[in-house]
Amino acid sequence: MPTLTASPTLGDLLKFECNPSYCRETVTLKAGTSYPLGSVLGRITASGEYRLSPAAEVVGDEGAETAIAVLLETADATDGAITGLIAARGPVILADGALAFDASVDQAAERTAKIAQLATVGLVARTTV
Repeated sequence: MPTLTASPTLGDLLKFECNPSYCRETVTLKAGTSYPLGSVLGRITASGEYRLSPAAEVVGDEGAETAIAVLLETADATDGAITGLIAARGPVILADGALAFDASVDQAAERTAKIAQLATVGLVARTTV
């Protein structure tokens, strides 16, 4: 019998949210990639677009190295910039196991740093069962 697997849902990521009208925003996601649910995002200072938050500053995408939001839906921006729904401010509790990081964030210390950056805007990641 084949094993069935389900794609992650918003309920897998979002465990508590004070008020969606206050905590969420619609933003522009930078072109060139597909963003999974739970993407940890940073804001590019020059353009105002959001992208996966890299471990260190990337030339041309300065500012995005600071994690300030989490994507609340999947978004395919491979062909061009698109809008996406984010958790922008708390109080929000997220499942840490459902967060998706940029490929450059590949060390435990880097992930911990990104989670700490999210906490400064009220997006708190917790271990859930």
